[in-house]
Amino acid sequence: MSGTSNLGELVPRDVPRDRLWQIEVAESGAVREVTFGAFHDGADGFAGELRARGLVRGDRIGILAGNRAEYHMAYVGIMRAGMTAVPINFRLPRATVDHIIDDADIRFTFADADRAGLLGERPQARIDDVPPRPTRRGAAAPGSPEMGEDEIATILYTSGSSGRPKGVPLTHGGYCWAAGVLAGAMPPMAGKRMLVAAPLYHMNGLLQGLLMNASGGTVVLMRSFHAARYLEAAARHRCNIVTSIPTMLALASRETEVLGRLDLSCVEMVIMGSAPAGEPLFDRAGEMFPKAVISNTWGTTEGSPVVFGPHPEGKAKPKLSVGYPLREAEIRLVGGQDDTEGVIWVKSRAVMPAYLNLPDETAACLHGGWYDTGDIMRRDAENFYYFVGRADDMFVCGGENVFPGEVERMLEAHPRIAQASVVPLADEIKGHVPVAYVVPAPGCGLAEDEVKAYGLAHGPAYRHPRFVGVLDALPLGGTNKVDRAGLTLRAAREFGPARRARYAGPQPQEEPSA
Repeated sequence: MSGTSNLGELVPRDVPRDRLWQIEVAESGAVREVTFGAFHDGADGFAGELRARGLVRGDRIGILAGNRAEYHMAYVGIMRAGMTAVPINFRLPRATVDHIIDDADIRFTFADADRAGLLGERPQARIDDVPPRPTRRGAAAPGSPEMGEDEIATILYTSGSSGRPKGVPLTHGGYCWAAGVLAGAMPPMAGKRMLVAAPLYHMNGLLQGLLMNASGGTVVLMRSFHAARYLEAAARHRCNIVTSIPTMLALASRETEVLGRLDLSCVEMVIMGSAPAGEPLFDRAGEMFPKAVISNTWGTTEGSPVVFGPHPEGKAKPKLSVGYPLREAEIRLVGGQDDTEGVIWVKSRAVMPAYLNLPDETAACLHGGWYDTGDIMRRDAENFYYFVGRADDMFVCGGENVFPGEVERMLEAHPRIAQASVVPLADEIKGHVPVAYVVPAPGCGLAEDEVKAYGLAHGPAYRHPRFVGVLDALPLGGTNKVDRAGLTLRAAREFGPARRARYAGPQPQEEPSA
């Protein structure tokens, strides 16, 4: 990747054309195999299509489609044409899709048949109708331009769980550099297979797939996530690496019948990212994939994943740590009681230049090249870092700060709790009180009082959940993360003033706040 100035040329052209680039797995289990040669021809076809339509360097091009081989081809082809790729979350309502198209000034969009209707009469083409343009082995794409360090390669939109999504422009220079750093921190991947099931409009699936291919490895891409099919795909296609959001692994761990009949000894590494994970989930992942190293990762769309990696002296990463600081990025902890905790700020070549069209939001989080991530971290004596929670998720209960992630990890240590999500509920006395929504482990029953008692026994009284909802599954947002905003609204409906009688009666004695 050295010398690459166009992110669209991240996947090398000298990989043998007949090597498998991607194995696409449909909902039915049907498989489509695509070689590196077909990938490059397809990506060049998308670049040629855009040029033939009169679009020019710097134009913003949308992608509105489900997971499929052509998604990565289109993404890479847009950048090979010198244009800016804008993946769009198709799970958003029509009005929000319209906002993204207008906000990014998208001139043209590649869409699949199921999502094309969201575009109305806007200029578009079917993503599966673009003809490939065969090239000679080792040849550069015709007209694939050198890109400037600060030219925008892609605009990714945040999930928008607490308002309209924000556009995050990422540069060619920043992400060619980031890809090189990450490739240097990864073990050799040529000949390996990686399972990707996250939606490609999200950085988790999009970037990890590209990095795998850039190293000469093969991606096994699921058209959509389903817990049982995820496990079956890992076993059937002998995947060496599986990527996931913690919620996906939590759902997979409940598929006891499927796990009992599969051989998952092929899996060498499980990569979790995009959301916090607790120790019980790590343990369950180790049981599912008995020969795998379980790895927790961290990064942000705005600040890149070039922050943490392996210890330079080879020391083992502690179970819940997100890693050791990479020398290529600068970090600092701000606002904590001392320099071992606080909100993490990041500075590197891959940090976004600004939010798109949002000067006030940009000024609030970018400070002289430093990006205030809003994530609270702590570090141990050996300089390994641990995710604590989101600063904006934190709420105050009786004068004490409550970080939902800490309460969730405590509850998930209960042997009969598979997952937990903690949200605030407004209270006229305490300010807010914690509400826990929990999913029982397979085959287990769970009583609300039992969860409350466990919270009291395993943490300070102010953090214990005052109300408990037992669910079959936690609701997920468009990126397969738990929908905290939806659960907060649900808590207000279910445990608000109309049902406050359930809160009356004996309560545990809590230490008065200072």
